[in-house]
Amino acid sequence: MRKVCTNFDLPDGLDTVLEVPIPEEMFASNKSSHRSWQNMKSWMNLKPNSERSPSSMIALFGGRNTEIQLLLGVIGAPLIPLPIKPDHDHFISKNIKDHPIEASMAKYIVKQYIAAVGGENALNSINSMYAMGKVKMAASEVSAGEGTVNNKIVKVRNLRNGGGEMGGFVLWQKRPDLWCLELVVSGCKISAGSDGKVAWRQTPWHNSHASRGPPRPLRRFLQGLDPRSTANLFSNSVCVGEKTINDEDCFILKLEAEPSTLRARSSSNVEIIWHTVWGYFSQRTGLLVQLEDAHLLRIKAPRNDSIFWETTMQSWIQDYRTIDGINIAHAGKTWVSLFRFGENSESHSRTRMEEVWTIEEVDFNIKGLSMDCFLPPGDLKKEEEGYGIMSSNVRLPLKLRNGSTRVSASKIVAIDVKD
Repeated sequence: MRKVCTNFDLPDGLDTVLEVPIPEEMFASNKSSHRSWQNMKSWMNLKPNSERSPSSMIALFGGRNTEIQLLLGVIGAPLIPLPIKPDHDHFISKNIKDHPIEASMAKYIVKQYIAAVGGENALNSINSMYAMGKVKMAASEVSAGEGTVNNKIVKVRNLRNGGGEMGGFVLWQKRPDLWCLELVVSGCKISAGSDGKVAWRQTPWHNSHASRGPPRPLRRFLQGLDPRSTANLFSNSVCVGEKTINDEDCFILKLEAEPSTLRARSSSNVEIIWHTVWGYFSQRTGLLVQLEDAHLLRIKAPRNDSIFWETTMQSWIQDYRTIDGINIAHAGKTWVSLFRFGENSESHSRTRMEEVWTIEEVDFNIKGLSMDCFLPPGDLKKEEEGYGIMSSNVRLPLKLRNGSTRVSASKIVAIDVKD
């Protein structure tokens, strides 16, 4: 990852310090250092409908910028469904026999996970952390009219075939309820964080806004970066079976958001019906190898109709390495599916996205990391009813235009960003 760039515009000027590190691949694509600098500048100053946008992307999303908004809005900074209480010591130290068999098994599996990642003493010695990494993400498929004879499927791009948008991110955390993320993908930046009282998000295409309900942790921390929060989250789960993931036999732990939490996140015209999290823990190593969560939204539409959105996100967690006695995952990939249904079958649609990430640096117990590092933006506005959807429903997500497969990505973002 490149943290500093030579200033070719001013030969006698100081090097440019990058706010968010940029993947080295952005510079390695050209042998000339000057051309690499120009490549980076054009990457940071992305223009709408740029020539780099494949014709299929312009036809489907209305331009490369719109696709990036879709990707960042959905994959960039999702939150987990419920707050994490730092009390796994209390739950796990209880007599396992005092609980139903499913809950007792889950507590035993979490206890094995704590041992696998480094043990109680190592986890309790951490009060803050920093992580820096790179991502590559793409919208891989869009289908419209699912379940009908006119079903249209558009294969867009695939990360394995060299497609996708590249970027870098920086994460800071102090205790589970204080965190901050800065993510830049192809020149578009998204910031998110929590000061322990409110979780917020800021993007170039939406005003700063706070999420409804109590502040919740960033999902990326549970993708192998924060074992203590992972243990806290699944300490109240139940074991629902076993499954083989990538030739690894795993226990499945399941956790559902409580009705009170769902009501706090809902509004008068958007209802969160359910939100469930599954963790797949290796029977061999005890480590978390897959994280999955899904939720269902009901959006009230005119004439007493309802539109439903089901979002499913699966993350495969890989490349565990020991940092200061704690096992931290350094790579992984995430697949996302957005399914819209309700009304008539012609309006049904599904969008699939994918992301791969690698962690380049991790450090613990950061000196000088104060509360000021986690303050929300000054223009933060409390989220209004409807996750930003206007009462006229002009911001309903993934609206297929004139029966075509063209997607309004910013309207998907209106739902998923503010959830």
